[in-house]
Amino acid sequence: MSEQSLPDDARPEYTDTLPEYAERVLEVAELIPPGRVMTYGDVAEWLEEGGPRQVGRVMALYGGAVPWWRVVRADGMLLPGHELRALAHYRAEGTPLKQASRAAQGHLPRLDMKRARWDGGERAEGHT
Repeated sequence: MSEQSLPDDARPEYTDTLPEYAERVLEVAELIPPGRVMTYGDVAEWLEEGGPRQVGRVMALYGGAVPWWRVVRADGMLLPGHELRALAHYRAEGTPLKQASRAAQGHLPRLDMKRARWDGGERAEGHT
């Protein structure tokens, strides 16, 4: 029996909508200006809900359609497995970076969190 021949009330529910929390996280990611970043914890704090792990999970599952490289780890390390893609975005946007030391794994720079971190103020005014 195909799904089309099932009665309406017996068909599995498919949805194209995101969980409400995921939508809110992705909205914040889209607000972050080019060249700036927020940590996973910053996003959770701004939303007044969840924590860094929940924001990280949302970004891992649904973040591909938003500027995912702007939601980062608090230590400024580039996202493992996506370092080179993120680095290309950071360089194109002029995101402040710290030069990597010779001891740094892969000699990749880190984000300069003091200069790159965005507090959600400038363009977020009026956003709830």
